[in-house]
Amino acid sequence: MDTIFTASHSPLNDLSPSHAFHLVTAILLLAVVLPLALHLRDEYLAFVALGPGGTPTTLAGFLRVKVLSLFALRDPYTPASRVPERFQGSRGYLVNGLPERHGPRPVTKGIAPHRQTTQRAPPALYAQLATAIGDLAASSDSRFRLGTSCFEKHGAALFALAPTKRTCGGEIVHAHPSDGSMHLTLHPADAAVVLGAGWGERHPLARGGWWERFVPRGFVMVYAPLGVGEVGVVMEVVRAGAWFVGGGVGGEGEGRRDSGYASEEEEGLPGGGIGMSVGDVGSL
Repeated sequence: MDTIFTASHSPLNDLSPSHAFHLVTAILLLAVVLPLALHLRDEYLAFVALGPGGTPTTLAGFLRVKVLSLFALRDPYTPASRVPERFQGSRGYLVNGLPERHGPRPVTKGIAPHRQTTQRAPPALYAQLATAIGDLAASSDSRFRLGTSCFEKHGAALFALAPTKRTCGGEIVHAHPSDGSMHLTLHPADAAVVLGAGWGERHPLARGGWWERFVPRGFVMVYAPLGVGEVGVVMEVVRAGAWFVGGGVGGEGEGRRDSGYASEEEEGLPGGGIGMSVGDVGSL
C-alpha cells in the first residue's frame, strides 16, 4: 500500500498554497493572453496584406487603426441621416441617377487603408480607368491636375487647382491599383445616389463633425469596375466628384453651382480646412 501511495504522489502536493495560486494564475493568464496574441498577429498580417495606404504598415500604425476601428460606421451603405443645413434642398451632379449595379456588394476591409478584397478589377480595366481619369485632367483646361494622393500618400490622384473647398489639398479622387476601387468626395445627394444604386459605400470614418478634419463627410469608396460598361458608370461618379470639389467639369453639371459648399472658416475647421489624411489621426 505504501508503494501505491508513493507512486501516485504528485509534485503539486508539495506546493505551498501561495505557489499553487501563482501557478494557477500563470496558467489562466497564458490561456487568455496566448489566443489574444495569436488573434492580434492574424489581424496585423491582414492589415499588412491590404497593401500600402495612408497608415504605415508598422506596429504603431496597426495599433492606431485598431483604435480608429472603435469609431467606424456600423452601416456604411446608408446615407448620413443628418445633412448639413447648407446642403439641404441643393441638387447634386447625378440628377439622372445611376443604373443599378448587378450582383452583391464586394467585401471591403480596413480603415487606412480601406480596400476592396473581392470582385477586384482586372489589370486591363484598371488601366482603362486610370487612362480615363488622366484624359479628364488633360481636357479640363488646366482646372485639374494629376499628382500623388494626399490621402494615400502614394499613388496617383486627381486634384482641383482651384478647389471650392480643400479636401486634402484639393484632392478629388484616387484609385487603388491593387483592387481597382477608388475614394472620392461627393455632394450628399450624389453620395446617396451612389449608395442607393449599390456602386459604393461610405468610408468608415466619414462621420462628419470632428472627423471632418481628416475624412470629408462625403468621402465614399466606389467599387472597382468589372466590365467596360462599368468604367463609364464609375467615370460619371468621378465627374460628380470633380464638379463638387473643383467647380464643374463641363456638360450637364456645368453651371449648376448649387452644391452648397461653404468655406473652411464657415465649417469651423482650423487652418484652411482638411489638410490631413486619415493616416494622420492619432498624430495629434
